[in-house]
Amino acid sequence: MNTTPISTPHVTSTTASERPRSDQDQPQVDVTKRVPAAGERALVLGGGGSTGNAWLIGVIAGLFDAGLDVTTADMTIGTSAGSTAAAQIAGATPTELLAAILAAAPQQRTGPVGSDRGRVPIMPVADHMERMSKIIASAEDAADMRRRMGAAALDMDAASDGSWQAQWRATVASRLPSQRWPQRTVLITAVDAHTGEPVVFDRHSGVDLADAVAASCASGLPYRIGDNRYIDGGYRSNAENADLAAGYGRVLVLSPFGGRTLAPLDWGMHLAAQVDELRARGSRVETIFPDSSSEHMFGANAMDLSLRPPAARAGYEQGRALAEQLTELWR
Repeated sequence: MNTTPISTPHVTSTTASERPRSDQDQPQVDVTKRVPAAGERALVLGGGGSTGNAWLIGVIAGLFDAGLDVTTADMTIGTSAGSTAAAQIAGATPTELLAAILAAAPQQRTGPVGSDRGRVPIMPVADHMERMSKIIASAEDAADMRRRMGAAALDMDAASDGSWQAQWRATVASRLPSQRWPQRTVLITAVDAHTGEPVVFDRHSGVDLADAVAASCASGLPYRIGDNRYIDGGYRSNAENADLAAGYGRVLVLSPFGGRTLAPLDWGMHLAAQVDELRARGSRVETIFPDSSSEHMFGANAMDLSLRPPAARAGYEQGRALAEQLTELWR
C-alpha cells in the first residue's frame, strides 16, 4: 500500500446518444477526442479473469462492511474483469454481490465463450499467456503490440462460426445486476482490434453497458459492436489503466494481478509507472494487491470458477483489514 496525489487530466471518451441501440445500430466510437475530467475520488478496478473479479468484489465488500463505501467514487475505471466489477457495483450492493459469489455452486475451469463445434477451442490461460508473450516479444512498442494482438484476434475470429458472440454477450449480461449505465462516471476500456487504438466507453458512447463490458473482457476473440471489433481493455495500458485517473485527487487501485506486466518496463505500461505519474501530478494513490497466501488463485488459474469463492473470501478479509488505513484517503 502507498499514498500520495493529480492535476488536470484528460480522459478519452466517446460521444453519442444515450438511447439503447441494437447491435447493428451501434455507432463508430470516436477515440480522437479527449474530454477534460477532474474530480476528487477515483476507483480503479484492474483485470484478472474470473478469480480476479471475485477478489475485487470481495475487497470492495470487506471495505463496505467495515464502514468504507468505495462504490461512491466520483469515477470508476473498469478493465476486463474489472469492467464487470465496475458495472456490478453500480447495480447492487457489495454485500449482495459477495453473497452471490459465495452461494454459487462449485464449477470447473472455463474461458471466453467459443464455438462448441470445435472450430474455435477455448484457449487455456497458460496458452493465452504464452501467445501474448510471443506477440509482445516481436512488437516494437505498445502501439505495435496492440495492433498485433488485434490482428491475432481477428485471425481467430475468421476461423470461428461467429456463434460465440451472442453467447458471450448473454453470459456477460447475465452477470450484471442492471443493464443501464449508472449516472456517475464509469469508464470501460477496450482496444480497437483493427487499428490497435485505445478506446474508452462511457454512458455517452451510445454503446450498451453489456456490450462495453463484453468488449473489455474479450481477451481471445474480438467482440463486435456495430462495424467495429474490440479486444480486451487490458491491452490498452496494462491490466489497470490507472492513467485514466489523471486529474483526481485521491485514487484507489485494486489490481488482481498485483501490478505485474508481460510488457517491457521501458514501454511505461506497468502500474508502477502509472502510479508514479499520477503522484507526480499531485494525486494521492493507494494500491491493493492480493496477499501472498492467495496469489496462486490468479495468473494461470484466473479462469478457474471453483476458485471464485476462496478468491472472494481472501479479498473480503483484505478489505476489512485495510478499511481503517484507507479511511483517511477516501473520506
